[in-house]
Amino acid sequence: MADNQVSLHRVIKASPEKVYRAFTEALAIAAWLPPYGFLCTVQDMNVQVGGTFKMSFHNFTTGNGHSFGGEYVEVKPNEFLQYTDRFDDPNLPGVMTTSVWFQKTSVGTELKVLQEGIPAVIPVEMCYLGWQESLEKLVKLVEPEIPDA
Repeated sequence: MADNQVSLHRVIKASPEKVYRAFTEALAIAAWLPPYGFLCTVQDMNVQVGGTFKMSFHNFTTGNGHSFGGEYVEVKPNEFLQYTDRFDDPNLPGVMTTSVWFQKTSVGTELKVLQEGIPAVIPVEMCYLGWQESLEKLVKLVEPEIPDA
């Protein structure tokens, strides 16, 4: 792991369209993005270049939380998403940039995530572990094919 960045890679048995929707629909992202033990509230989400988002994570054990938001820098539906993140807490300074690639494969989607500019006070290894948990939850959301009754 490089300083202040994490890189993750998964092959997911779901279409790029479905995986992309999980990153761009507020209800979906609230379900899978927070690591285990956290809840997420999405206050605002406008997925377009220059659009913004705002959300909060809440530690279910302690009740404490932190909020953050950012701006969508590049949006190519079902192919690529890049956005910035900034914590509201002044003790977590700086701007992170997250880039996400969605590549169609014979079995579904090759997903690549690169998060750069992680605040120095956050151990990169903890961020990496959090992303691994989040991606486990993403897979459990997008892989099932559940028909309407």
